[in-house]
Amino acid sequence: MLARQPVLTEADGAPFEVINPRGESPVVLVCEHASSRVPVQLGNLGLAPDQLNSHVGWDPGARDLALELSETFDAPLVAARFSRLVYDCNRPPHAPSAIPYESEVCLVPGNREVSPAERDARAQALYGPFHRAVSETLVSRRNGTQVPVMLTIHSFTPVFHGVARKVEIGFLHGEDGTLAQDLAADCRARSGYDVRLNEPYAPKDGVLHTIDRHLADGPFPYAMIEVRNDLLTNPDKRADILALLSSSLRAVLSVQ
Repeated sequence: MLARQPVLTEADGAPFEVINPRGESPVVLVCEHASSRVPVQLGNLGLAPDQLNSHVGWDPGARDLALELSETFDAPLVAARFSRLVYDCNRPPHAPSAIPYESEVCLVPGNREVSPAERDARAQALYGPFHRAVSETLVSRRNGTQVPVMLTIHSFTPVFHGVARKVEIGFLHGEDGTLAQDLAADCRARSGYDVRLNEPYAPKDGVLHTIDRHLADGPFPYAMIEVRNDLLTNPDKRADILALLSSSLRAVLSVQ
């Protein structure tokens, strides 16, 4: 029997990146859908480059916003380096959506017949290391006597299943909605954006997995930030979103 090829090779590099790991802010930024890259041996999962580079393969603009927030607040950022289609680090290993065969607009041929062993291999190669990096970054805040503040950064499509989305910025939360609610209220007061709580997704959609997983190690303030991607892929619009979020975070968290 031939040995199974590893999911990641030396040419692929690490499954995640930690940017500004020694940043002094209590804020910890996380971007699970930061890349549309696919490991060499998976051959683009049978998709065309334009499909991978659309929202199908990642969250356009999310990594750029996360990087700018990292620089603004001197905050560490943990970002995935491979497409959510290879493994969605914001889904647990048992979830079918962790390795999706079907997206809103197309099938993913390379995920059609993924065996249990291959699912486990992808989870071990991508999901496990990513979440260990998040955990270590949170622990580094606590060891420095700071209470960490987790912000996960995402983007969403203006149209979903043929329905236009009016919401422009969403702050998502679970049982503790304090930070999300305060940020939403401050953003509404400062801007004319359509800002909503638990939209365009909600906890029932399973989108808070990263936050819930790490809250199990102890409570901390958190919010999942969703921005409509047409506001992030345009540099001028993204600059406006950055300025708004930065002002609200400073006001709500009293950070510089």
